[in-house]
Amino acid sequence: MLLWSRLLVFIAGLMGAAGVALSAYAAHAEGGANLTTAATFLMIHAAAVAGLCAGAPTRRGLLQAASLLVLGAALFSGDIAMRAISGAPLWRMAAPTGGVMLIVGWLWLALASFAGPRANP
Repeated sequence: MLLWSRLLVFIAGLMGAAGVALSAYAAHAEGGANLTTAATFLMIHAAAVAGLCAGAPTRRGLLQAASLLVLGAALFSGDIAMRAISGAPLWRMAAPTGGVMLIVGWLWLALASFAGPRANP
């Protein structure tokens, strides 16, 4: 497995753990709905990234899509969580930037499915 794949799987593990911890915190905190949204996005995208890296650990397009999902989820969820917990954003456009990165990451994944080696029918 490439170092890039290993790093993405490591980050996916951290994202999943953060999602679970954030879910637990959301059950007891003010602004719990926003924290739950952030946690859900972290966990869904952690599973997607881990799956992409496990399924095709050397396919560049899939690793690029996984990287976009990691960055997008971190920005989107991080900004929502920061706003819910401290009332302050990461920066003004962090959540929308993260959301766009998530959309682009999923579209990149769709396009990457056509790149690379093809099986003979």
